[in-house]
Order: sequence, then C-alpha cells, then structure tokens
Amino acid sequence: MSFKPLSSLRRGFGVFWRALDSTRRGVLNVLFLAIVIFLLIAVFSGGGVKPMATKTALVLEIKGSLVEQHSGNVREALMANAGAGEVRRSVQLRDVLTVLDRAAKDPQISSVLLLLDEMDGAGLAMLNEVGLAIDRVKASGKPVIAWGSSFDQRQYLLASHATQVYMHPMGAVMIEGFGRYRNYYRDALDKVGVTVNLMKVGTYKSFAEPYIGNGPSPEAAEADAFLFKALWSGYTTDVEKNRKLPAGWIAQRIETMPTEMEQAAGDTGKLALTSKLVDGLKTRDEVRAMMIARGAKDDEGTSFRQVGFGEYLMRLTPDLMGDAVGVIVASGEISDGNAPAGSIGGLSTANLIRKAREDKQIKAVVLRVDSPGGSAFGSELIRRELELTRAAGKPVVVSMGSVAASGGYWISMASDEVFADRATITGSIGVFAILPTAEKVVQKLGIHTAGVTTTWLADAYNPMRPLDPRFAQLIQSSINHIYSDFTTKAAAARKTTQPKIDEVGQGRVWTGVQAKERGLVDTIGSYTDALKSAAKRAKLADGYRVAYVEREVSAFERVLTTMFGVSAAHAVNIEVKLGLMPTGVPSSAVAEVSKELGWLADLAKDRKPFTAVTHCMCTAP
Repeated sequence: MSFKPLSSLRRGFGVFWRALDSTRRGVLNVLFLAIVIFLLIAVFSGGGVKPMATKTALVLEIKGSLVEQHSGNVREALMANAGAGEVRRSVQLRDVLTVLDRAAKDPQISSVLLLLDEMDGAGLAMLNEVGLAIDRVKASGKPVIAWGSSFDQRQYLLASHATQVYMHPMGAVMIEGFGRYRNYYRDALDKVGVTVNLMKVGTYKSFAEPYIGNGPSPEAAEADAFLFKALWSGYTTDVEKNRKLPAGWIAQRIETMPTEMEQAAGDTGKLALTSKLVDGLKTRDEVRAMMIARGAKDDEGTSFRQVGFGEYLMRLTPDLMGDAVGVIVASGEISDGNAPAGSIGGLSTANLIRKAREDKQIKAVVLRVDSPGGSAFGSELIRRELELTRAAGKPVVVSMGSVAASGGYWISMASDEVFADRATITGSIGVFAILPTAEKVVQKLGIHTAGVTTTWLADAYNPMRPLDPRFAQLIQSSINHIYSDFTTKAAAARKTTQPKIDEVGQGRVWTGVQAKERGLVDTIGSYTDALKSAAKRAKLADGYRVAYVEREVSAFERVLTTMFGVSAAHAVNIEVKLGLMPTGVPSSAVAEVSKELGWLADLAKDRKPFTAVTHCMCTAP
C-alpha cells in the first residue's frame, strides 16, 4: 500500500480539529454551567450580599443624565465602555424613586447623602419626582444631606429638598433662569441655494421657523415668554419653599448679584452662604467626618457606614408574580416602525401595549410619556392600541413626564385619566411637513436634471427641482386633514368640541398647570399618583406589583446585567467628539448646528411621499 502524505495530513488535521472543537465546547459548557450556578446563588441567597448593619447611610450619587429609560442595551453599553470615545451615562428615574422609597422604610438606613456633582441633566418634571421622593424620606424621620463641589440650576433644585445643603468652599450655586436662543438658518440656506418648503397648520407651530426665518415670529416669542415665565415662577417658588426663604428671594439675589459678589470679594462660596442657599461650606473630608459623627464608622474605621446607590438597588428584588399595573415607557422621538429603548417606535411601542393587554396578570396600564413628538402615523398606531386596551376592559392612565407635546400629546389621548407634572411641557397640537429642495445648488454646480414622466405626479418631489405647486397643494390638504383628525380626537378624549381644542391648539405649548386650566389634562400629580390611580381603577389591593413592559431581553444581556450590575446597563451612546472647526466655532455650537441641519437633510430621505410631523422641537429647560 502506497504512502499518501497529503491524505495522512488531512486525517491528522481532522483529528486535531475535532479534538479542539470538543475542548472548546467543553470549556463553554463549563463556563455556562458556572454562570447558571452563579445566577441561582444570586437568586436564592438574596444576591449573596452581606446584610447591612444599622446606622447605614444611603449614598445616592447620580452619575449621568436622569432619564425615563436607558437608550440602547447592555451589549451596546459594554461595547461603548470597551471602545474609544466618551460614554454618556444615564440613571433611570424609576430606579432612583425605588431606592429612595425603599430607604424611607428600611430600618437599617438611617440617613441619605445626596451627591450631585456628576448629574448631567434632567427635565423639571423628573426633578420634581425625585424631590417628592426625598420629601418622603424626610417625612419618615431620616435626614437627607446634600453636598456638591458646586450646584447648577437642576442640581440645586434637588439639593434644596434636602434637610441640609453643604458645598465646597470654592464652589458656587448657579441659578440663572430659563430661556433660550435658537439658531436660524434662512440666510445660510439661501447662500448655499437650499429652499425650504413648509406646509403647516398652527399659528404657534414654530418647529420649522429656524429654517424659514432669521428670528422667531411674534407668535413664537409670545408663547415662549408665557411658557418660560410660568416655569421660572414654579422653580423659584419651589426652591424658596424648600429653603424657607421669602417669596421673590431668588429673583432679588440675581438682580443684586454683581453688588453682592463685590461685597463678598468675589468669593462665590461665601455669597451662597450669605444668600442662605447653603447651610455650610465643607470639603468632602469634612462631610465624611460629619457623617461618621452622625452615624457609625465602617468596618475599616476610615469612613462612615454606607451603601451606594447601585449596590442598594441590586439588593431590591422585584416581585415577578401577582396582579400588576403594567408600565410602558414612551420616551424619545416618535418614529413609524420599530425603535430601540430610549426612543419610540409606532410599531414597537404598540406591540408593547398589546403585550400588556394580553397579559392576564396586568390589570391596568400606565403610559409614562416623555416625548416632544415626531411621526403622526407612529403616534396614531400607539393611540389606537391604547384605545383597544381600554375597550378590552383594562384602565389606561397616562403619566406625563418633562415633555409630552405634539405627538407626545397625541399618544396620551386614549386614556381614562391624564396626569401631568406642574412643569410638564405639553400641548403643541399642530402638524407640519417640510420639503427641502436644492435646485439653486445644482444650478450653481452646472448640474441639470431632465426626463420623461407619464403624469405630473411622477417624481413630483425631486429635491433637485423646484417644488411643483400642485404637489404642495396636495400636501397642505393632507396636513389640514391630519390637524382636523388630531383636534377631533382630542375633543372626543377631552369631552369637548373641536373648535375649543383648536383655540388652545394651533401648535402652542403649555405647562402642566396651564394645560389643566385649559382642559387638556385631568390631574396635576406625580408618577406615583398615576400608579395609584391605575391600581384603584383596576380595583387592586395594596401591595400590587408594578411591572415594566419592555422589549424581550436576550439571555446574553440578562447574564451581563446580573454579572456587571447596574453600571453595565447605564451606558448608552458614545458622544461624538467635535473639536474646534477652522473658523474657531466652539464644539458645542458645531454639534447643535450639525444636528439641526442634519435633521433637515434627513427629511428628504424615504419620502412616502412626505412625512406629516407632530413635533414641538421643545425640550425641558
């Protein structure tokens, strides 16, 4: 028999490969078994953590933006943390409320230390929710101490709820007021040859004004002034009440700040102290010594006995069985189809509502809305699914967060009760469509477009050609119809007439209080109030379960969340790093312009043949 070296080499490699493959599978199976054992131990041993001792302080350090729902998923979080670039962190509002409410009842927790240096942003309604939770901790007899190296306007609103507020001696309290300047691009677009064709309904619908003008319309300026004045009044009233200051104290301090700063020799810490905005000036180590004196030393004897936000949250195991109020979070802009967590897809959010409706353990639904709107079609998909849920006999309660305007209001209409925070930005009942064209650009470049069509409607919207007035007429008629549909549905939901909705509509935004006065919402109340209302309507007994209805999480993500804890689920989008442009424009300004002009460019994509937009272009101040 002849020797065949190639055949022998193939057989030898085959044996080696099968052995390697078997080894790989064996290692993976052992690893999987180890993970399963770890999860079982975590579940049946209370997380495998050491019980807390008495006189433990809860250290509530909010790192990142306070959000209704994390964006992305655990896999994206880990990829972001592993890659280059700056990672934007987020903390869910519901987690903060859960931790504070449990701490208020926990006999092992003696106090709360609130650290806000790394809290990047939050809407006013969310801050008010956390403020109420802090008040509940104080009502249980437990002191809340707030400390910061400095406080911006949002951070200070939370700090003002604390029993005592301390700040680093070199810090400052920056309460500036509300208001905004927007960029307007009419001249810039004219220079590059872009024509913005706008069809809208709503005198106050100012979303598209930056693209068609060089400044706000009188109506937009009037509405903004009315809105910001109300929000500012609410903010200063709350701070003055929390700090036991006379009415008008904040406004007076701002007016006299230059003089008072001079008298304080430029010492911002001293200014905050004399202005009664803080109770004392302490460094971090001095706060640590104070917490030791008021509580107890830790096992090492170097600090006070404490438990962090993330660790404490992991100790709290949610109930998985029993009658529940189902919560669907609708946070972000509204699109037509499927959208990831942290944004709203008409199809994906409607599917979550249907899932809640078909779940026999869920007896009522709360829709938590934090959205400036978006697609009218996507909004209607969600509204219809809520309507079917009510028809199936399950109560639906809407809880408005910081913003629930335009499309965010549309999805709130099919409900038994609408709750809004005092500072919720809502309303903006209006519709528009934008069709940008660049015929002047192509002329400058010497590009020509021509062809043959069987009707004038074929290729009617071509961004390379001027907009056909007949096509513009068609779109305006459609926008008029959608606005009529919007106001008619709102009138039916609010048990009033379409003309009355039109009077308070026209694209105008309102605070929650102003919306209540105009019949657009039912109740000024918190998220907790909305949950209680839903439970009462469903006749649920005390101790009912709150179940968050969210997209299915893969087994891989579930394992990662358990292994890496809260921090792995906090992450979210990698922020693009923009340096200075050659012109010297700051990166923050470049990012804003890029976003707004990019949004305009996106409107030209996937035209069907156009998109009816219900968006207020408003954000919480």
